[in-house]
Amino acid sequence: MQKLKVTGGARLVGEVRASGAKNAALPILAASLLTADDLILDNVPLLSDIRTMGSLLEGLGMRVERDGETMVLNAKQLTTTEAPYELVKTMRASIV
Repeated sequence: MQKLKVTGGARLVGEVRASGAKNAALPILAASLLTADDLILDNVPLLSDIRTMGSLLEGLGMRVERDGETMVLNAKQLTTTEAPYELVKTMRASIV
């Protein structure tokens, strides 16, 4: 377990940016299929499973736009409900 020990009488000041978590982002990406509205996600990590999930969603007909750590998704025009096995088998999180 990691810990941060602070000693001394000086007050701490500053900011810490929390990075996005793949294990949180993947279920949210899967849930994006449930709305026809634009879904804007920030702080999405730039990882291969996330890219694969984006490709999988695009294969279903979803509009997926990515700008750095921000994704815009829209499932208004889905064309299929069957995910291609060749793509799904490459993901550890394929159960989602």
